Amino acid sequence: MNQPGIVTVGRLFVFCAMAWIVTGCDRSGSDATTSRPVAVVISGDTGPWIVPCGCTANQSGGLLRRATFLAQSRAATNVIYADAGGAAAGTSEYFKEKFLAVLRGELAMGISAHNLGKAELAFGPDAISQIASELKVPFVSANARSGRDGKPLAPATRVVAVGGLRVALVGVASTQYATVDVKIDDPRQSISAALQSIKGTYDRVIVLAYLPDDELQQLAASLPEADAVIGGPTGQAQAPRAVGPTLVGAATNKGKFLIRLHLPTTAGPLKGEVVEMSTALADDATQTANVQRYLKRLADLDLPATETGLITPVTNAPASYRAAGSDSCLKCHVADAEAWHHSAHSHAGQTLARKGSFDADPYCLQCHATNFGLPGGFVSPKRTPALMVVGCESCHGPSAAHVERPSVHTTFAAMDQCIRCHDHENSPTFDREKYWAKIKHGKREIAK
Repeated sequence: MNQPGIVTVGRLFVFCAMAWIVTGCDRSGSDATTSRPVAVVISGDTGPWIVPCGCTANQSGGLLRRATFLAQSRAATNVIYADAGGAAAGTSEYFKEKFLAVLRGELAMGISAHNLGKAELAFGPDAISQIASELKVPFVSANARSGRDGKPLAPATRVVAVGGLRVALVGVASTQYATVDVKIDDPRQSISAALQSIKGTYDRVIVLAYLPDDELQQLAASLPEADAVIGGPTGQAQAPRAVGPTLVGAATNKGKFLIRLHLPTTAGPLKGEVVEMSTALADDATQTANVQRYLKRLADLDLPATETGLITPVTNAPASYRAAGSDSCLKCHVADAEAWHHSAHSHAGQTLARKGSFDADPYCLQCHATNFGLPGGFVSPKRTPALMVVGCESCHGPSAAHVERPSVHTTFAAMDQCIRCHDHENSPTFDREKYWAKIKHGKREIAK
């Protein structure tokens, strides 16, 4: 009889087919034999990047490619899939919907363990418990407890049996992420206690550690009993390297990279590498449907920009600090408005729609709508559809005062606003001079 939290992959096919979503059973390995190699694939810090990072076609990441990579890997390898944490970017209703979509995507990929990182813990014990119960997410955490009653927020470990190996997945988070609602114990001591409680039930230990880089390195150096320690928020993905007998690496940076560990079926050190979720990987149909379901949910909610958690609402601003609308610019700036009308800025919302209903996602609308969440600016797709463009005030700022008194300058230095949206992720080839040529206007330009 398996102990609680232990899943056998490669046997009990019927049990796995029915209960994988509850226990973390890896569906794809259910017909595997012990002759096939074993790999552990770990994602982390997906954050808001449910699709490839950025707007351009050549960007990396996204659940759609991750699922394809896992499916390809499982064709020849016994794969255990886990997540190191960081699958949300906030706790607003908007970020919760995206978090749920990420989790549903992971479940469809047959995830065996999802560590509670900083982002997950920020939702608090009640939300974590509700999500785990309703979606059957296999959360793990050896050191996070409720601040109210001290009870663990998730099982400390999950043991997955695959290809003749029993792999223990243990989750921890940094004590830095403790709150009034969440208590976090020492990671090293918590891991030792967790492994002691399941002694004799595992062959390999993989620690999912949502820790800053310095803490991650220190933990790996102090854990010779672990085969690998894979983190968390280190800024950039880190290829696994040996620290004594333990590998340490990081799966981070907007879900653009995964860590793949190769487990020998006999005793010996693990090997691993960073794998980029590049354009070489096609979009998975199940994940495409998952994303579309998420976007439909956002369209139905029609969340106001000020309630998305994406901006800090403007308070105590003068009454004149309001958007007036691009139409108010036409009277005095006819030629400028004509130049704008023939630019891509004038149909920025339509551009999102063509990409697959992303005109419902506030994260995208920050750059594809006018004055997102500012007084008089974009509120939501259904409330202010006319502002789903990059209008005059996207660059020049809320201009009600300028409209009333032309001698009052507009609020923003227009050309300084370009890099707010044309950053490296969304516009990697951005060149101010080349891009300005596409929308040039103003007195000096008209004179030419």
